Amino acid sequence: MNIWVDADACPQIIKEILFRAAIRKQLKLILVANQALTIPPSPYISKLQVTSGFDVADDKIIQSVTEGDLVITADIPLADAVISKGCLAINPRGELYTEQNIKHRLTLRNIGHELRSAGVKTKGPARLSEKEVRSFANALDRILR
Repeated sequence: MNIWVDADACPQIIKEILFRAAIRKQLKLILVANQALTIPPSPYISKLQVTSGFDVADDKIIQSVTEGDLVITADIPLADAVISKGCLAINPRGELYTEQNIKHRLTLRNIGHELRSAGVKTKGPARLSEKEVRSFANALDRILR
């Protein structure tokens, strides 16, 4: 299993949890972003900087994952795509995306996008709480066991 991270929007505290887990479990962790990233020196951790552009990092992750990999992302369309390839996906709040819940989440995301396109102001996601960070760490631990 490789762990892929949609790293542009991934909170630093989540990255740090992932760094420790990759080293502890000796798993390959790949952070994909369109900006420069700082990662700790480790044979298990790498970064992949892609060009700027809409969904370039997402597309790279989709092209690169193989069945059984884990993807960390808050991007619903990306999660949908990797689940369809037989991967696991969780968001930085510790929520596991599944075949059973991803289509519903994708529908809600698309409705929100349509509302924003029509000029309706919507709220962005709330700030990541300590409880959600613990939830992520616990979800990651369950998956890696």
